[in-house]
Amino acid sequence: MSDSDPSGQKIIPIVAQATAASAQPADDDEVMVSLYEAHKKIYPRSVSGLFSHWRWVFVWLTQLVFYGLPWIEWGQRQAVLFDLGARRFYIFGLVLYPQDFIYLTGLLVISALSLFLFTAVAGRLWCGYACPQTVYTEMFLWIERKLEGDRSARIRLDAGPWNLNKFARKGGKHLVWLSVALWTGFTFVGYFTPIKELGLEVIQSRMGSWEVFWVLFYGFATYGNAGFMREQVCKYMCPYARFQSAMFDKDTLIVSYDVERGEPRGARSRKADPAALNLGACVDCSLCVQVCPTGIDIRNGLQYECIGCGACADVCDTVMDKMGYARGLVKYSTQNAIKNKWTQAETWKHVFRPRVLIYTSILAAICVAMLVSLALRDPFKVDVVRDRGVMARIVSGGMIENVYRLQIMNATESEQHYSLQASGLPGLALVSDQEVTVGPAEARWVAVRLQLPYDAASPGTHPIQFQIVARETRAQVHEKSVFLVPR
Repeated sequence: MSDSDPSGQKIIPIVAQATAASAQPADDDEVMVSLYEAHKKIYPRSVSGLFSHWRWVFVWLTQLVFYGLPWIEWGQRQAVLFDLGARRFYIFGLVLYPQDFIYLTGLLVISALSLFLFTAVAGRLWCGYACPQTVYTEMFLWIERKLEGDRSARIRLDAGPWNLNKFARKGGKHLVWLSVALWTGFTFVGYFTPIKELGLEVIQSRMGSWEVFWVLFYGFATYGNAGFMREQVCKYMCPYARFQSAMFDKDTLIVSYDVERGEPRGARSRKADPAALNLGACVDCSLCVQVCPTGIDIRNGLQYECIGCGACADVCDTVMDKMGYARGLVKYSTQNAIKNKWTQAETWKHVFRPRVLIYTSILAAICVAMLVSLALRDPFKVDVVRDRGVMARIVSGGMIENVYRLQIMNATESEQHYSLQASGLPGLALVSDQEVTVGPAEARWVAVRLQLPYDAASPGTHPIQFQIVARETRAQVHEKSVFLVPR
C-alpha cells in the first residue's frame, strides 16, 4: 500500500538512483536522500609553530585590553567609560558628547578600510587572529584540552560511556567555561556602568535589571559561540566569509598548498626517496585537516571556510622537518607566486600593488584628519534653541524681547567660566546673566534674554549671532540664530 495524503494523491519521497555500475538497483528501489548534512563535531588538534605563537600573542593582547581597560583610572574616574545615562563618553582625556558622533563615523570608516587593506594584502587576517569568535574559541579550546586532553583523548571521552571520570571532566570544563563567559559579560557591562560600582552591586545583590540582562546575554553568547557553535559561526553565520572573495585577487597572500610540489601524495618511510616512488612531498598524514579549526582540507584549494589562521602551515612544517624535506609545502603565498615560482622578493613586490597603495593612502589620510580634528576640537560645545513658549514680546521700556535656551557642554574635566555676548542688530542687548559657570564634563541649560528697541529693526526675522568665550582657555564658539520682530 502506497503512502498518500488525505486528498488521495501519492506522496513521492525524494529519491536518488545509485550510480555504481556494478550494482544497478531495481526499478522499484528507492533511496532516501537527506537534504541536510549531519553536523560532525570537529576536534582540532593542538599545534605549535610560528602562526600559532602569533595567534596567542593576539589572544593575550586583545584580552588584556578588553579585561584591563575598565579597571584603569584617569583622574577621579574610569579611563574608558560610555555613560549612556549622562550621554557622555570618556576615553582617557577625551570627553565626547552625542554631538561628536562624527568621530564614531570616522572610526567605523577607518575600521572598514583597515579590513579592506588587510584582506587585500593577506586574506582573512582579522578572522584568523583578532576576531572575538576566533580569540574566545582559542581560549575555550585551551581549557578543553587542559581538562579533557588533546584530540584523540577527547574523541575517546565523547565516545565512551558516562562515568565519574567523564562527568568530572565535562562538568569541570563547563564550569570554567561559564566562569570565563560570565566574567566576560561582567567586563562588557563595566564599559557602560563604572566597573567598581558594578562589582559592589554584584556583591550586594542589587544590580539593575538591564545590567543583569546584559551580563547574562553577553556571557551566554560567549559561552554558546565559543564553546559549542565555534566553526559554525564562521561557516554559516558570519557574512564576512561570504563576501571576502570580492576583496581577494591572485596577488593576495593566502594559506596555500603547493600542488606541484606535493602531488602525487602518499605515505612512505623517512629513508625512502620520493622521486623513486614517484611521489610528491605530501605524505598524506592528514594532520593539516586535524589541526584546522573549521575542519577543511587545505589541499583542496582555497575555500570560504578557511579563516587564514595558518595552523595547517605550522603542522606541515613540523612534518617536513621530520621527513627531512624543505618547509613551505603549505604556506602563506599568492596564487601567482606559486604558479610562476616567484621568489619571496618578487612575491612581496606584487603584494604591494596599486590597489593596496591606494587603500593605504586613503586610510592614512583619514587617520591623520581624525587625529588633527580631535587635537583642534573646541573644548566646549553650544546648542541654541528658541524658547517655544515665548516667540517675541514687548516688555517695559518699549523693548522687544526674545528668549533663548543655550546648552553649554563643557568637554574638559575642570570647571569652566563662560561669557555670553550677542550681535547682529544695532542696539541688541543681552539682559540676562552674561557669565555662566559649568562644572567638569557637565552640560548646562541657560536661559538667555535678548532685547531690542522697538523701532530698531523692521518686522520679520533677523539673523543674529551668539558668541561664547571660555575665560580659562580663551576658546570661542559662535552660534547663529534669529531675532523675531513682531508686526
